[in-house]
Amino acid sequence: MGHPNHYEFLQISPNAEADTIHRVYRFLASRLHPDNPETGDPDKFFQLKQAYDVLSDPKLPAEYDAKSAKETTDQEPISESVDFMDNLEGELNRRLAVLAVLYIRRRVHPHSPDVSLFEVEKRMGFPRDYLEFTIWYLQKKGYITRSDNSAFTLTADGVDFVETQRVSTPTLNKLLTSESESSTTVKSGAEPIDKQPQGPVAVHTDRRKQGDRRKRA
Repeated sequence: MGHPNHYEFLQISPNAEADTIHRVYRFLASRLHPDNPETGDPDKFFQLKQAYDVLSDPKLPAEYDAKSAKETTDQEPISESVDFMDNLEGELNRRLAVLAVLYIRRRVHPHSPDVSLFEVEKRMGFPRDYLEFTIWYLQKKGYITRSDNSAFTLTADGVDFVETQRVSTPTLNKLLTSESESSTTVKSGAEPIDKQPQGPVAVHTDRRKQGDRRKRA
């Protein structure tokens, strides 16, 4: 999670030639440069410069590829411990997994919270073709945004959802704890959870349920 995917950020193949890397860099640099009043983005421009500095150097790509491969091997895909295939429940779990990945990224890297589609796919261990509906739903709910380079970011509404749902959603709690343990800078500290909602994920429904429980207590 902490190792940026430069190829995905530039939207190029790992086998791209130097001319292609340079051409893509120039195009993105003109869009992301802080002096561009319409599309300028200092954080993304910094990421772009990092990616270009690595991939344009004749010696660095091999070292970068080796590090990326090691990180991918070390982390067990989420699909090994969470069911993504069981119809409605599988879809709900996919939504929660995407949110958990983006939430931990934002907590650990607040100045670089973007997660590429490639990273999401690899972390979940699930093909991107099966994530289109999941991503569409989360975008429409306002929980995530998608940038021009297909990177995803958790919104403030997404953060609120994750933090209010964690206690009442076992799968989300499990995902957050697992993702936190894979990061040395985030403490898991999860509380015991109640039962998992059976219907489509919705923040307002669970807030009322939590209020009812407090009144009965």
